[in-house]
Formats: sequence, structure tokens, C-alpha cells
Amino acid sequence: MNLYLQRIGFGLLCVLLSASLLGCSSIMNALNNVQRLQFKLENVANFRVAGISTSNKSTLSDFSIIDGLSLSRAVATGKLPVEFTINVAAVNPNDGKGGSPSRTATLSSLDFRLLIDDVQTIKGDITSPLDIPGTGQSTIIPVTVSLDLYEYFGNKGYDGLVNLALALGGAKGSASHIKLDARPTVSTVLGPVSYPGRITIVDKQYSN
Repeated sequence: MNLYLQRIGFGLLCVLLSASLLGCSSIMNALNNVQRLQFKLENVANFRVAGISTSNKSTLSDFSIIDGLSLSRAVATGKLPVEFTINVAAVNPNDGKGGSPSRTATLSSLDFRLLIDDVQTIKGDITSPLDIPGTGQSTIIPVTVSLDLYEYFGNKGYDGLVNLALALGGAKGSASHIKLDARPTVSTVLGPVSYPGRITIVDKQYSN
């Protein structure tokens, strides 16, 4: 009887140890796969300042007289609302080429702080989860933001504010003026897993 119980106990111990080892392995794989995701600012799109599109404008003189009056009126009241989309490129390198199976990563959160010319402005997040296939190809994550440019850069005056808007989203604008201080969270079989620290997403290179 004692021998029978000992065998059962040994069997249970083996099962528990195996489950523990598999659990640790799954946790480590999940964490490694999450942290391998890479992000980069692709571009800025659909930029509007005080409701006026800047996509075909490069200088102050490109605004019509009516547009100029609208912008002047907004600045005179201490406000200059802008809205635009930041397209973030994400790459999931878990493509199966390294011996492990290809995995799709679901980005459930991208808690971010938006910096413009290194000035911290608004905070935000993506509105819904997004799948990033393990193909090694980039997936675009559209991040729509809106803020009052005057609140953070009012000391630049009318010309400086409008020129900043054009530098961000004009015909010759670029994402080089923008950074996202972010903490991604990815859904895994073990539940949501967040990056252990924050990352800085810029336009020149991928970050992870």
C-alpha cells in the first residue's frame, strides 16, 4: 500500500514539475516574443489646423485670405486646435525562420505620450486592438490625435505656430518633429503582457 501511494505521489510530482517547466517556458517565450516587436513613426497624415487642411501647403502664403483670417482669429483667442493621424509602423519578426513557429501578435494597448520638438503634450492610446502578423513586414497602426497647439507653443506667436503646423503636416512636413514615449501591451496566451519599460518611437529607426 505504501509503495502504491509512493508511486502515485511520484507521478503527481512529475506532472507538477513538467507543468511548472512548461509554464516557465511559455512565460519566457511570451515575454521574448512581445519584446521583439519593433516600432517606427512612418508619417503624419490628414493634418488639419483650425479645421483647415495643410496637406497641399508649404508656407504661410499658401493659405487663402479667408483661411488666414480663421487662423488669426483662433490665435487671437488663445487657441489653435490641430488634429492629425500618426502612422506607426510595427514589425513582428516572429516569422518562423528561426526555428520557432510564426506568431501573430495582437497589440492591445499603446499607452503613449506625444512629444513635439521634445515638448511633452498629450497622452493617449490606440482605440482598439490590432493584429501584427509574424511575416517580418510592417503593419501600420493609425494613431489619431488632437490637441491645442497654442497651449504648448503659444510663445511662438502666429507665424511660429502656423509654421510649426506646416512642419508637422504640410506638403513638406515630416514626422521628424515627433516622438512617442510609449509602453506597448500585447495579448498572449498568458494574458496581456506589457513591456517592462517605456520605449521612444521615432521616425529614423525601429525601436523595441
